[in-house]
Amino acid sequence: MICRELIDIIDDYLDAVLAPDVTQELERHLAECAPCGAYIATYRQTRRIGAAAARVDMPEEMKARLRRFLAENLGGA
Repeated sequence: MICRELIDIIDDYLDAVLAPDVTQELERHLAECAPCGAYIATYRQTRRIGAAAARVDMPEEMKARLRRFLAENLGGA
């Protein structure tokens, strides 16, 4: 798995709806990639804060832009 692939499936991972083999591969990547570990921790916290604030879901276009921005700034492949 590469960083960009993780970003594409992060929501499914956090919602625990990935196939077990994909989850294992993602978790192996997280164990070896400090930037992705930091990314997912930040993403997880952001989801918690958003849920606590009872905000409206972020539009899909904005999610995609945010993911691209973070991927570019994390230096992931």
